[in-house]
Amino acid sequence: MALVGCALAGMAAPGHLLAQKEISEKIEAAIFRPAVTEPSEESIASLKVPEGFHVSVFAKELKNPRMMAVLPDGSVYVTRRAPQNDVLLLKDADGDGTADAPITVARIPDVHGIAIKDGKIYLAAVRELYVGDIAKDGSLENIKPIYEDLPDAGQHPNRTLAFSPDGELYLSVGSTCNAAPEANPESATMLKVKTDGSGRTTFARGLRNTIGFDWNPETGELWGLDHGIDWLGDETQREELNRIEEGANYGWPFVFEDGKPNLADNPKELTGLSWEEYAKKCEDPTLTYTAHAAPMALLFYRGKQFPGDFSGDAFATFHGSWNRGTASGYELTRIKFRDGRPVSIEPFITGFYSEAHQSQFGRPCGLALAPDGSLLMSDDGGGIIYRITYDKNGTTGL
Repeated sequence: MALVGCALAGMAAPGHLLAQKEISEKIEAAIFRPAVTEPSEESIASLKVPEGFHVSVFAKELKNPRMMAVLPDGSVYVTRRAPQNDVLLLKDADGDGTADAPITVARIPDVHGIAIKDGKIYLAAVRELYVGDIAKDGSLENIKPIYEDLPDAGQHPNRTLAFSPDGELYLSVGSTCNAAPEANPESATMLKVKTDGSGRTTFARGLRNTIGFDWNPETGELWGLDHGIDWLGDETQREELNRIEEGANYGWPFVFEDGKPNLADNPKELTGLSWEEYAKKCEDPTLTYTAHAAPMALLFYRGKQFPGDFSGDAFATFHGSWNRGTASGYELTRIKFRDGRPVSIEPFITGFYSEAHQSQFGRPCGLALAPDGSLLMSDDGGGIIYRITYDKNGTTGL
């Protein structure tokens, strides 16, 4: 097939999929979207959590809560994409673990990524990156754009933001389509951004859609979870946990996992390299997880509330599959690290999806750490922000 810009290939998706089927008739892909039910006290109480951990509702009826950031006093900002297109402020004035009524503090079309540093808030939409001042009462002032020329959205419009330990701002830009070479070199990358608007550089590339990323506090290394390619079958492509290094290429759209070729896209036409030759120039993931589970947030646990063996471990949300015959995802996971290296990705909170009823009542999305060491998790399907706490004398669940 001819190589074209990914944005154009995304617009011509049926033809692209046809080309893929022509190359490999053995590929069988499925679509399964579980029925959606409303969260209830009973369904929330049925969530499976490890012994001693407790799940409660911090805020509800938020419709579409996505990414979060927390102030030192525990106030929580949460972004909501269309149709809300806003940023909410949630406070827990009486300290009972439940948020007061939400306050709208900004209205920005397609707002998603959020980060806080030195009294300022940074907000990412599709093509824009904004900065604003945080007032003493938590309201936002003087919001203005820093950049207005980020890559077009396409299939993956949800930009995410985070500051590195040395204070530099990173911005993840997903690909504009499922799998094809990009017309814009900043698509499918991790960018390093100057907050004064003076420019940005590509830190790493070949990342299809790394929404969740964070730095290991013990090693300072950057880790991210990348969404795998769709339409390659129920078990392919597996989601990838990558150690993201400056200047590295992670393979998309030509190779994935341990150098497997994506037969629909031949690197030879663009680079002169075969799939095998191209794979040698790319970084393999350190771990992989169930295909199509849809990784969202990744956050290393830096609190003191959870047991000591959580130090150096990370949490990751999986939004839930659609391009699969049986459901995957719909869970919060724990990524265990040993001596700075990840050794496993394990379910931590499950039960949002019911196999018996083939339905789901929640889609785990954003993560944030509260000052008291509790973990906050947004669910943009059920409109809830959950609060996860630990009490060694407590019991499993609510």
